[in-house]
Amino acid sequence: MPEKNLYDYAVIRVVPRVEREEFINVGVILFCKVERFLQLRYTLDPIRLRALDPNIDMVALEENLKAIDRICAGDSRGGEIAGLDVASRFRWLTATRSTVIQSSKVHPGYTEHSSDTLEKLFDGLVL
Repeated sequence: MPEKNLYDYAVIRVVPRVEREEFINVGVILFCKVERFLQLRYTLDPIRLRALDPNIDMVALEENLKAIDRICAGDSRGGEIAGLDVASRFRWLTATRSTVIQSSKVHPGYTEHSSDTLEKLFDGLVL
């Protein structure tokens, strides 16, 4: 039987108008220390997002999510944060913020394969 490893995840959500506190789940970020795994899976639905804010800047939103993806990957284009170790990048990305892109609280679980678990969480919490 394959070994199960502890992982942590957070749901990435877009809060177009922070003062209204309405949000749409757009992605999931998953971290597994044992696998040295940190990935973001996201999608944007312009129709749903514009229902909350007709003036939302979809281009800026996409660019910010791409930056998060680069940080997850440790890509130098993600800035100084991308150079941190995997656990530190996850903690930085899931820190509480009052911005348009936010993360939920961090939740734990056990997985045999982080990439499969990421897809299952994405399907269940975002799509």
